[in-house]
Amino acid sequence: MLNLASIRFMCSLFRKRFRKNSLRYAGRDYSLPGKYFVTICTADRTKWFGRVINGEMHLSEIGHIASRMWYEIPDHFSFISLDAFVVMPNHIHGIIVIHRSVKPLVVALPATPPPQRDATPEINKTQASISPKAGSLSVVVRSYKSAVAKHSHKLDSRFSWHRNFHDNIICTKGHLSRVRKYITENPQRYNGN
Repeated sequence: MLNLASIRFMCSLFRKRFRKNSLRYAGRDYSLPGKYFVTICTADRTKWFGRVINGEMHLSEIGHIASRMWYEIPDHFSFISLDAFVVMPNHIHGIIVIHRSVKPLVVALPATPPPQRDATPEINKTQASISPKAGSLSVVVRSYKSAVAKHSHKLDSRFSWHRNFHDNIICTKGHLSRVRKYITENPQRYNGN
C-alpha cells in the first residue's frame, strides 16, 4: 500500500517528466466569469479540418464535426455562451464566455458512513490539486476535444489533438474587438502553416 509521501514523490516525478509548465495564468480561477480566446491545434499540426482556398475555409468532414461540436458546447454547459469562431485547416480559434462560476455540488450524506477507502484526505487533496476545476475553461475545452475526437475517429482513427490549448483572457471591449477581427479574418491571412 502506498503512503502519502510516496504518492507525493510520484506526482512530483510525473509533473517533472511528463508535464510541461501550465499554459494557464498562475493563480487564475478559470471557472470565473469572463471571455476567453482559445486556440486548439491538431497534433503535429496535421490539416484534418479542410483547406483554405482564395481566403475562404472549405471544411472537410472532420472540419464539419469540429464546427458542429463547437456550437453544441452551450447545450452541455448552461453557463457558457460562444462568440466569434473559425475552423482552420489544423486549428480552431474561438471565444468562450463563462457567465458565472459553478457552485459546488451539495450531496446529502448517507445515515451510515461509507466504508473506509485506502486514500487519505491528504492523498485526495494532492490528486484534486492536479485535476481541472469543475466548470472551468479546461473542463469545457477537454469536453469539446473529446467529442470531436470521438466522432472523428469514426471517419479516421488517426485523428488527434495537440495535448493542450492556448488561451487569452479578454479584458476590454477594444481587446474583444481585436480578437473578433483576428478570428473572422484568419482565413484571409492564412499562409498554409
